[in-house]
Amino acid sequence: MTTPDPLQLACPQCNAINRVPAAKVGDAPACGRCRSRLFPGAPFVLGAAGFDAHAQRSDLPLLVDFWAPWCGPCRTMAPAYAQAAALLEPRVRLAKVDTEAEPALGARFAIRSIPTLALFLRGRELARQAGALPLQAIVQWTRQHLPS
Repeated sequence: MTTPDPLQLACPQCNAINRVPAAKVGDAPACGRCRSRLFPGAPFVLGAAGFDAHAQRSDLPLLVDFWAPWCGPCRTMAPAYAQAAALLEPRVRLAKVDTEAEPALGARFAIRSIPTLALFLRGRELARQAGALPLQAIVQWTRQHLPS
């Protein structure tokens, strides 16, 4: 995958677009607006208001877990998904979309079953996987679908 330098990265807290030199992505960069860490080491909550900043305007792949609080398999997969952030960041950003709180996003992406993982890069969906996965399967599936 060829990436521009500097990279555009949306902040997981305020959704501001930050320009970060590619060589500094691994150095725990902070948001220029709110000073939050751009890579929190855990999946961040993503809503409709910030979705496009992360999925379309950011230069790094975004892995999204579409889930709901009442979903047993979603709750079962949540710890593994959280652990995957430590293994995939800073090459991939990880977010969670609660389809109950954000039904428009579920409808926009035709989410028919949960949990569903979807991998995005610059506005394009690269891959989708329905069903709960263990940690290693999440990491392997994600890496398998990243552009080279």
